[in-house]
This record gives sequence, C-alpha cells and structure tokens, in this order.
Amino acid sequence: MNENLLLCILAIIGFIAGVINTLAGGGSLLTLPMLIFMGLPPAIANGTNRIGIFIQSISSIAGFKSKGIRPTSFGVYLGISALIGSLIGAQIAIDVKGETFNKILAIIMIIVVLIMVFKPKVNIQNLAERTNGKHLWISIIAFFFIGIYGGFIQAGVGIFILLALTSINYLNLVTSNAVKVLVVFIYTIGALIIFAYNNQIDYLYGFVLAFGNATGGWIASRWSVKKGDGLIKVFLVIMVTAMAVKLWLDN
Repeated sequence: MNENLLLCILAIIGFIAGVINTLAGGGSLLTLPMLIFMGLPPAIANGTNRIGIFIQSISSIAGFKSKGIRPTSFGVYLGISALIGSLIGAQIAIDVKGETFNKILAIIMIIVVLIMVFKPKVNIQNLAERTNGKHLWISIIAFFFIGIYGGFIQAGVGIFILLALTSINYLNLVTSNAVKVLVVFIYTIGALIIFAYNNQIDYLYGFVLAFGNATGGWIASRWSVKKGDGLIKVFLVIMVTAMAVKLWLDN
C-alpha cells in the first residue's frame, strides 16, 4: 500500500482514537495494532503510540480548560503516583519479546472490550466527592499500579482510570475525564523518556498519529461526554475483536 495513503489512514485512526480516549478510553486498542500492521515491531509501536497520547493529552486539557474545567491538585497527586509506576511499566514493555507482546496485547484487547461492554454503572449523582483523607491515599496507591499498566501498554488505561475515579472518589463523568487526561499527560512523560532512551520510537509515524489524536481529543473534550457512547462501543467491539484475532495468529 502507498506510504502516503497509510499515513492518511494512520491520522484518521488517530482522530478516532483521540475521540474515544477523551470520551472514555480504549483508543490505543486501535492505534497500537495499526502501527504494528504498518510494519513497526511491537516495542517500537508501543513507544510511538505515546507521542500521540502525549500531544492528545495536551489538546484535551486545553479543550476542558476552554469549557471551564481546570486541572486540580488532586489530579496532579494521582498523576505523579502514576508517573512513578509508568517508569516501571515502560521498562517491562521494552524487555518483552515481540511475539509475546502481540499475544499479551490480543488478550488485553479482548478483556478491555468486555469491561467496556459489561462494566457496572455507578450512580453517583447524589454522592459527595471523596478526594481527601483515606480516599486520596487509596487512589494514590491505585494509580501507582494503573501507571505500571499504562507504562506497559496504554491500551484501555482510560477505562481503568474512570472506574477508579467513579468508584473510589465518586467523581462525575465530566470531572473524571478531565482528571484522566491530566493523569495520562503526566505519566506519559515518564513512559516517553524510557522508550526514547531505548530508541523505541518512530517519530514520523508518531507525529502523524499525534495530529489525529490531538484533533480528536480537542473536539471530544468540548463535546458532551454522553453522545455517541453506544456507537463507540459497537465500533470497538467489532474492530478490536478482529484485530485481536489477527494479532494472536500472526507470528
């Protein structure tokens, strides 16, 4: 396939992933396999994906800020905890062999999609936020492990972040999404450093992907978090299942 056409497709996939990542999470379930299908070794695809995630996070933060939702110290605390974990996770990802990584990614893709489809809904409309005291410390510990996972593979981390923020801290979906993009921005710095130091990034693909990610993130952060949720789930189930099967079968 023509290289320019592939780059255009990558940017479009990045845009879709940027919307999905900002609305809920799981966009890397599309971008990671796409980068691998374009010929990148799994470890380099994993590192390259972080450029898109990093720039998308900046765009999403700006989008939320334009709507009056600003970062808080609570999000910074969780981000720093996740940053420490991401350094560990990224190093583990670099040490994993390509075929093993593909199989791990295929399994994680299916698990994350099942969580997206069947996760329990938490009614927090009449519950007060819990962002101080013991609940802050519980979240800090939880986000250290979320950071390890995010540093390792990224795919679906937004879903786990939203589950933690809504179930532990009782944050509403809009606030949770704003905290999520801040946390991802902070811990992705650590993951990027590890991948870049180990020469595991394709910068051309990374910045093309980032263009799509950032555009999608900006639009989605200014859009209602409830619109299109059902359509996104159907799209992800179909696409991710097909990609997971291919990843598992490929040598």
